[in-house]
Amino acid sequence: MSATPQPNARSTVLRPAARSRALRLYSATVPLRLRTAIRARLSPETRSYVARRLTVAGPLTKVTDRLVELPGKARYASAIRDGDHALVHSPEGVVAARVRADLTPLSARREVLREVMDMLTEAGIPFFCVRGFHDLTSAVAVSRKHRPAVLAALTEHCRREPGFLGQVFDRRLNPLRPGDRAAGRLAKAETVRLVHYFTDPTGSLVVGDAAGCDIEFWRPVDGRLEAPRPNRAADVVAADGPTVVVRESAFSRLVTDDTPGLLDYPTRPEMLGQLVDDITFPIDVVYTWVDGSDPAWRRRRDAARGQVTDDLNDQSANESRFVSRDELRYSMRSLFNFAPWVRHIYLVTDDQVPAWLDTTSPHVTVVSHREIFGDAGQLPTFNSHAIETRLHHIPGLSEHFLYFNDDVMLGRPLVPQTFFQGNGLSKMFPSRAKVDPAQIDISADIPSTAAGKNNRRLISDAFDRQLTFKMKHVPHALRRDVLLELEGRYPAEITATAQHQFRHPGDVSLTSSLYQYYAYLTNRAAIDNIIYMYVDLAAPDTPGLLRLALAKRNYDVYCLNDTDSTPEEMARQSKVLHEFLSAYYPVPAPWELPDGDAR
Repeated sequence: MSATPQPNARSTVLRPAARSRALRLYSATVPLRLRTAIRARLSPETRSYVARRLTVAGPLTKVTDRLVELPGKARYASAIRDGDHALVHSPEGVVAARVRADLTPLSARREVLREVMDMLTEAGIPFFCVRGFHDLTSAVAVSRKHRPAVLAALTEHCRREPGFLGQVFDRRLNPLRPGDRAAGRLAKAETVRLVHYFTDPTGSLVVGDAAGCDIEFWRPVDGRLEAPRPNRAADVVAADGPTVVVRESAFSRLVTDDTPGLLDYPTRPEMLGQLVDDITFPIDVVYTWVDGSDPAWRRRRDAARGQVTDDLNDQSANESRFVSRDELRYSMRSLFNFAPWVRHIYLVTDDQVPAWLDTTSPHVTVVSHREIFGDAGQLPTFNSHAIETRLHHIPGLSEHFLYFNDDVMLGRPLVPQTFFQGNGLSKMFPSRAKVDPAQIDISADIPSTAAGKNNRRLISDAFDRQLTFKMKHVPHALRRDVLLELEGRYPAEITATAQHQFRHPGDVSLTSSLYQYYAYLTNRAAIDNIIYMYVDLAAPDTPGLLRLALAKRNYDVYCLNDTDSTPEEMARQSKVLHEFLSAYYPVPAPWELPDGDAR
């Protein structure tokens, strides 16, 4: 992987890969019902074309960009002169953003919070950190009597360092204004947010107001301080109470006690203690991955396929199942960016290692099929259903873990509570797609459909409940104890699945959806919702959909699936996919080799 060039801070404006100004205008002026009607009447090709026009800067946009950038270049000339800042387009117009090669939302949160604490300390203003409801925005409390001094300190801070200030009502942020001239409007504000903008060296990722720091002005009453808005722990503290130092995990669910590099923050005793919905158990991530272009692997697959005598569906060993387009690299980057609470990553392979992966990294362990199959099943295996029956046998794997396919990516910061409850229950995310109620038809049913029907039979026999919905293509939240129990309850079906070297009509899909429905019906899982986008790379409107996703960044999870295509179509899909992924996840993870070569 080549190094990303640093911007020429004196003259360059870093523009995002997908623009959203025209898109915001379209969304603001055209009612949702009309937009839906327009979309329904357009062909996929036309929808893709319109999406590109809304997100690609045309000649007029380029001219207007230059015009709106001129004031920014003049206003922030001193800030960008040292090369630490660059101009970027933001909701507040063209602003000076701090350029960080290792930028993540968490690192931006930490940096702004540290500056606020340093600023208050330098000004001699007592403060303590608050356990707020927002996991990315930090919060600091000061007495209301110090509000004039705090606003003066914020104004001076923003004169030295480009920043924005805005009033916050509960969790709603009012429009931001340049911090060096906003204090007068905030004289009676109960909560003020300081925002600095951050970007990576390409300008693809911009982090701003969500990672700001809220300064809350608590009201002194009879020896107490009362909060101006609710928080997760205590709305009243003693005015002269002691300060205690607490780990960062108490103030943001984006980190846990297992997250490397945890910081300590000052707070009050009233903010201490584990809350009932806190997740105190570790969560690991498991990937399964194959490099279908590996000649040695292909020889093993072809030899095994020649020995199969069972009737199999054509899709049991189709090429698209084994194509690697570097999705794994970006899926793992999505964890680094948006789920820093993950304790460890396990990559399950047929003794293959991605060329870019540093196998000495303490964050990732490569697990061979041989380690988890032992005497079970039949190796080599090319059946994902079979591999999934053995994932809970990974040595050292946490009791609670997430199972990712390599084409599944997180789209924005998520907390562990997205997938598990504080009491240990896993969450399941049914889709609206149905399991076909008919019996299995080997020639017509693709392997996943047949497995869904087998799952349905087992659930019906055990609980007299009808399994009707499939699971969304998102990370699957799993518990080892439930998987071991399933292994004991259905030994014949799970053993047979493990022995099938290719996807077979007799398979069960243990991790989706047999686990989910069994856990739910035995009171160990809960139904929830997650905002996700499923993308078929072969669909004609996919390029436009991906550009809209890049501009909006408003999904929790993406699944970028593929189907059998011609070599020409696959080349086009790979180009579209790489443009999207490299722009959405531009920051390398610490487990990537600098040059992309395997050690």
